[in-house]
Amino acid sequence: MKHSPIVTFLKGLIVGGTMLVPGVSGGSMAIVLGIYDKLIHAVSALTRLDKASFFFLCAFSAGGGLGIIAFAKPLLHFMETYPIPTSYFFLGAVAGSVPITFRQGNISSLSAKAVLYILLGVVIVALFAAAPIDGLHAQTDGGLFFLILWIVTGFVASIALILPGISVSYLLYLLGVYDQILLAISSLSFSLLIPLGGGVIAGIVATTKLLEKAMNRYPQATYLIILGFVLGSMWELFPGVPTDLLSLVSAAVPLAAGFAVIYTLSKQELS
Repeated sequence: MKHSPIVTFLKGLIVGGTMLVPGVSGGSMAIVLGIYDKLIHAVSALTRLDKASFFFLCAFSAGGGLGIIAFAKPLLHFMETYPIPTSYFFLGAVAGSVPITFRQGNISSLSAKAVLYILLGVVIVALFAAAPIDGLHAQTDGGLFFLILWIVTGFVASIALILPGISVSYLLYLLGVYDQILLAISSLSFSLLIPLGGGVIAGIVATTKLLEKAMNRYPQATYLIILGFVLGSMWELFPGVPTDLLSLVSAAVPLAAGFAVIYTLSKQELS
């Protein structure tokens, strides 16, 4: 399915809005929306000065930036105030995206080898999620070390931006810089944002180049591991088993709604 600029912008809006929600990965949301492989190929094609990829990324980035500004805080509010329905909606959305992931990787059946690839992805995400959040706690004073530290932080954070199942917000917590970066964004602290952004751009280019090569050479294995990343991220979103009728309904309805919305979109992507 060809993405119009408006559709690309709207998908960027959703990815950007969910990116800073703890437990939600921007890469996973891109998979859910059926735009992940297009993003990887578009970023990789930028080094070849591909005009179509440039305009595609402009539309996506504009939506993503607006999504971060407009929807990140409301979504965080919903996650904190209504954790069960919000989390189950995201879980349903992830489940609804599984068919398109199979189709993109030309996966027709689940062999023992395929299951191992999926488990590898799940284990990688699980190990990452199990890491203690006591992080770097990066310093904020100036100097060359400050500059290098934020470039490296941006490079590392870009991996979470690209790989599904790894939450950017969790990684920033892990590095001890989550609050500092949110403050820098809200106060437009360019002395921090410029080196951070430079590191992010360098990391995105490097990571997407590697992923594109893997998708071209080993499509089934790559998509199966990506599917493992996505499935592994569901555990962090899981708010627990409903214990009464009201919580059961408040979980089941958004779960079904999330699945239905994304599965319907996936069918359009597959057509």
